[in-house]
Amino acid sequence: MTTAIVIVLGLATVVVVLGAIAAARRARAREPVRTPPAAPGETPARDSEADPDFFDPRTIRVGDTVYVEAARYRAVGALHCTMQGEKWTEYLLDEGARRYNWLSVEERPGEEGEPLHLEVLLWTDVPAQGMVPARHMLIVDGLEFYPIERGTAAFRSEGTTGLPERGLLDFADYRGDGRLLSFQRVQGGQWEASYARPLTPGSIRVDRLP
Repeated sequence: MTTAIVIVLGLATVVVVLGAIAAARRARAREPVRTPPAAPGETPARDSEADPDFFDPRTIRVGDTVYVEAARYRAVGALHCTMQGEKWTEYLLDEGARRYNWLSVEERPGEEGEPLHLEVLLWTDVPAQGMVPARHMLIVDGLEFYPIERGTAAFRSEGTTGLPERGLLDFADYRGDGRLLSFQRVQGGQWEASYARPLTPGSIRVDRLP
C-alpha cells in the first residue's frame, strides 16, 4: 500500500507541499522484481542477472543525484513509513523547474516459501480534484479501478518534504487495467491521487558527493 510525503520559498513551497501529500502511498505491483535483501552488516547483494553496475535503491540518500531511466533528479527529501511492522521509504525527486516525482522503495514478502523481493515504484499525480476513495469500484480517466487495500501509516520526514517531521497518512489503493492508483491524505487533509509505474532496481543509478 501506500505509499507515499523544509524550507522552500514562495510558489516552490506550494509545489513541494502538494507533491508531498501526493507521495504518501505504497501500492503493490503484481509482478515485482525479486531481489533478496542483505543480511545485517553485509553489503546488499546484487542481482546476478542485472547490469554489473547495478545500484541498490535502498541506499539512496537525501542529497543524491538520482538517474531513473533517462531522467535526472535530485533527492531532496524522504519519508520513512511504517505500518503494522512493515517499513518502506518514499524519496522526493526534484526534476527541476518545480517539477517533482516520488520514488517508493520497499522490501516485500514473496509467496509462501519465496524470499523477500524489492518493489520500486515511480509515482505521478492524477488530476482527481474533489474525488474521494470509495470502498467499491470507481472510474478515473475513463478506466475502472477496484479497491485493493486501505489503511493508515505513520511517517518520519527527512530533508525537504513539505510535511511535518512526524505524522500519520491515510491511503486507499486500487488496480485497474494494469495500472496502480492510490489516494492519500496527510493528517486528515484533502485526498490526493497518483498513478504508479513499477521499475526494475537496475534502471536506477546515483551520483553521490563524497
